[in-house]
Amino acid sequence: MARYTGPTEKINRRFGVALFGPSKALERRPYGPGQHGARSARSKKSDYSVMLGEKQKLRLQYGLLEKQFRLTFAEAVRRRGVTGDILIQLLELRLDNVVYRMGLGRTRRAARQFVNHGHILVNGKRCDIPSYSCKQGDKISVATSPASRQLALRMLEQTSHTPLMDWVTFDADQFTGTVVRAPERSEIDPQVNENLVVELYSR
Repeated sequence: MARYTGPTEKINRRFGVALFGPSKALERRPYGPGQHGARSARSKKSDYSVMLGEKQKLRLQYGLLEKQFRLTFAEAVRRRGVTGDILIQLLELRLDNVVYRMGLGRTRRAARQFVNHGHILVNGKRCDIPSYSCKQGDKISVATSPASRQLALRMLEQTSHTPLMDWVTFDADQFTGTVVRAPERSEIDPQVNENLVVELYSR
């Protein structure tokens, strides 16, 4: 399955935000990559460049390629409501992100791999599609194989200090969680201005 496999630290430094989890490189060198990185941070950006940057940040943060992101945006436009809020909701309800929110991955990349390798069941059926769109009431559980449970325990230990979001539940003893409802925009901090993303696609 297609996914971004390039360097993450360069992306973090380019945008000045830790999009893929904690970044020591960003702390040490808080400016863009390359020999002109420090100087480019002071250059004035056009409106289009700012909007494009916001879109790229959101796309990379959730691990989507360009076509996937464009299709997700088209679905957000089709639905009734505020397009920017719906876009964030659709991204949050992807199976790999729900697994990440439940603590079964230290990063979204780790959660995506956990799903890809067949360790996750949705409503009792194996689902290895990270882009699967979860719905209210969906039961997300870890497969019963010893390898899946052992890996899940390791993941939960790494994320034990991360608070659980209000819109999902997870029982670590039963290895089962539930999507209680769709997340509210106020509960999510995607580190981007999604209104600029909407404006970019409306040009």
